[in-house]
Amino acid sequence: MLAAVRSAVLEGVDGRIVTVEVHVSRGLPGYTVVGLPDAAGRESRERVRAALLSSGLEYPQQRVTVNLAPASVRKTGAGLELGVALALTCAAGGLPSGVLDRVAVLGELGLDGAVRGVVGTVALVDALARTGVEHVIVPAENASEAALIPGVAVRVARTLGELHACLKGEAPWPDPPDPPPTIAAAPEGDEPLDLADVRGLTHARRALAIAAAGAHHLLMVGPPGVGKTMLARRLPTILAPLDRAAALEVTKIHSAAGTNRGPALRIDPPFRQPHHSASMVSLVGGGTGRVRPGEVSLAHRGALFLDELPEFPVHALESLRQPLEERVVRVSRASGTIEFPADFLLVACANPCPCGRDENACKCGDVQRTRYARRLSAPLLDRFDLRIKVEAAGTEPGESSAVVAARVATAVARQQARLRGTPWRRNAHIPAGALERYLALGDEAHEAWVGQCLVRQLTGRGAARIRRVARTVADLDDRTEITAADVDRAAWMREDLW
Repeated sequence: MLAAVRSAVLEGVDGRIVTVEVHVSRGLPGYTVVGLPDAAGRESRERVRAALLSSGLEYPQQRVTVNLAPASVRKTGAGLELGVALALTCAAGGLPSGVLDRVAVLGELGLDGAVRGVVGTVALVDALARTGVEHVIVPAENASEAALIPGVAVRVARTLGELHACLKGEAPWPDPPDPPPTIAAAPEGDEPLDLADVRGLTHARRALAIAAAGAHHLLMVGPPGVGKTMLARRLPTILAPLDRAAALEVTKIHSAAGTNRGPALRIDPPFRQPHHSASMVSLVGGGTGRVRPGEVSLAHRGALFLDELPEFPVHALESLRQPLEERVVRVSRASGTIEFPADFLLVACANPCPCGRDENACKCGDVQRTRYARRLSAPLLDRFDLRIKVEAAGTEPGESSAVVAARVATAVARQQARLRGTPWRRNAHIPAGALERYLALGDEAHEAWVGQCLVRQLTGRGAARIRRVARTVADLDDRTEITAADVDRAAWMREDLW
C-alpha cells in the first residue's frame, strides 16, 4: 500500500514543502530512503522503528520504500521522522485511509516514541499554511511558536502513541496552545540603557538619531573611552518598533537560526554585536550542510554593531559591501543559490590609529597608521552615509531615549507615508534614479548640494547619500522641504576620517 503526508524542511530561512511517500510491499524486509536525504534522514530508519515498537505499534516486516519528494532537493534535519512514521503506519493499515489528507506533520522522534521539537517552526508552518493545509501537527514545545502563523489550526503531538490514538478517534486531542504573546521585550542588562546616560557628544548623538530615523549606516571614529561604544549600545532604545508583518519576518529568521527567545512575536528590532574575530561565514551566512543565516540576516530590520571595525578580518568586511548595497545576501553552492534577507542598519566604531591615543600622545608611525587605515577599503567606507569623528566635548546631559525615540518614530512615519506604494521604506533605501521624484530639492538646496559634491569631490554614491541624509534631517525636524542647511549638515556628517 501507499500513503503520503505533507511536511517541510528548511532552505535558508524559508520552508520548503516535502511530500513524504511511503510504500509497503511484499518481499524481503528492508527499509530504503530515497529523495536526497542527509545523514540524519538516512538514520531515520532505526529511530522510526524503535519509536513505533516503543509506542506499542506494529512495524511491518515487509519491504518499505520512503520517498522524499521533490527528489531533486536535498533534505536536511530529522524533522520529517514523525511524518515518515505516520505514513508508514497508514500504508501498513494501522490508520484509517484519508486521515492524513489536508494535514501536515512536523517532528523528530525519540527512541521511546516521544515527539521532539524542530528548528525553524515558524518558517516551516508558514510555508505549509500557504499550501492550503487545514491542520498542522507539531511537537508540544513548538506549538506556541507555530500558532504565530494565521490560517492554520495547530494540533499538539507529545508522543507517537498518543498521536496515533488521536488520529483514530480513540482519544481527545491535547489542548491547543495558548495564544503567543505579541510583544517580545528587549533583553536588559544589569541596568536599563538610556541616551540620557551619555554626557556631551551632541554631534554624535545627533548622528545616531539620524541613523535610526533614516536607516543610514554610521561610522564613528575616536580615541578609546570617548563614548563611541556607550552611544552605539543605546541605539536599540531609539529604534522604531516593528509592525506585525516585519515582526513576523524577523521571528521567522530567528526561528530558522534557532535563536528565538521563546514563542513570542519579536516587535523589538534585533541588535546584533558580533566579536571582531567573527569569520566571513558567521557574518554573511553559509556553512557546510544546511546553509545558515549570518549576523547580517539576524540583524534584519534591526541594527548590526561592529565595534573595533578595523580589527575584523579584511575579507569579512569586504563581504559586507553587497549586503549593504542590495540588502540581501546570496550564498551560492553547487546545488543552487539561497537568498537571505539582510536589511539592517550598520553602526561601527573605530580608533583613529592602532594605539588609539589622540594626536598629541600617538606614537604610531606613518606606516602603521597607513596600514591600519587601509584595512577599511574606500568602497566600504563609501557605503557609510554618516562618517563622524567623536571627540570628548561637553558634560551637559542630553535628551532621554524616550524623547529621541518619539522624534525618530515621527520621522519614520513621515517616510512610510511618503514611500507608500513603493518597494522602499526608509530614505536610505531610495535608489539614485528616484531621487528627483522623492527627494526633490529647491534652488538653494540644490545649489548647496552641487557645491558640497564639488568641494568634497564626492562619488555618485556619496552625492546620493548626502541627499538622502538631508531628507532625514528635515524629517526629524518635521519639515516638508529640504533646505540648504539640511544639505550642509548632511555633508558635515560625511567626514574624511583618515
